[in-house]
Amino acid sequence: MRTVLRVVSYNIHKGVRGVGPARRLEIHNLRLAIARLDADLVCLQEVRKLNRREAKFFAHWPSQEQAEFLAPQGHTAVYCSNAITRHGEHGNALLSRWPVLSQQHADMSDHRFEQRGLLHTEVQVRGQAVHVLVLHLGLMRGGRKRQLQQVCDYVRQAIAPHAPVVVAGDFNEWNAGVRKVLAKVGLQPPSHQHLPTFPSALPVLALDHIYTRGLQALSQHVPHGPHWARMSDHLPIVAEFVLPGQDLP
Repeated sequence: MRTVLRVVSYNIHKGVRGVGPARRLEIHNLRLAIARLDADLVCLQEVRKLNRREAKFFAHWPSQEQAEFLAPQGHTAVYCSNAITRHGEHGNALLSRWPVLSQQHADMSDHRFEQRGLLHTEVQVRGQAVHVLVLHLGLMRGGRKRQLQQVCDYVRQAIAPHAPVVVAGDFNEWNAGVRKVLAKVGLQPPSHQHLPTFPSALPVLALDHIYTRGLQALSQHVPHGPHWARMSDHLPIVAEFVLPGQDLP
């Protein structure tokens, strides 16, 4: 018998769509949508810890940090900032249905104009530790290559060779180079098909990915529809995996 893990990766665009006076708050819709995905592990990018300007602009800005606000009932929110801005800070988050054992952060900034980071959380799934890395890579291809190599180095140095690993996030990359680099440390995608997630209204680029080691892939899909298109510029990617030797709930 085996435990099924549903994993989601989603760039939530800081919970706001549009620019200027016409921008709209989508964080409440995102909260409902994430809950309906019924995922065990939700890996989020562009999550705000706080933003003083937006809190003044929107009457219904949540009093909680976004990670805590978005966490479905029974989930633990883990957040770490990547970028400090004039009005606040934002970063990556993990919402976990399973107990969180530890967390740490690694700076992945390739240059001073793009603050990037990697959130490493260890969760316990039916007595087995699973390492979850949430990341958001840079906009420049050369920088992304160096960041992917940094991910490989981090996995080698910080995680035991046979431990199960999930790496999920906005890679800002759609070519096969990602697969070749991450394969060096045993990380594989759920299938050979890359699913487009960007832009959400008419997705043509596969920028968001989930890679794993030590897990068996069952399926992956990307939700579509007008409600998903309006909440963020990215669509979420959803994948299911099994941990061999584990009892089903």
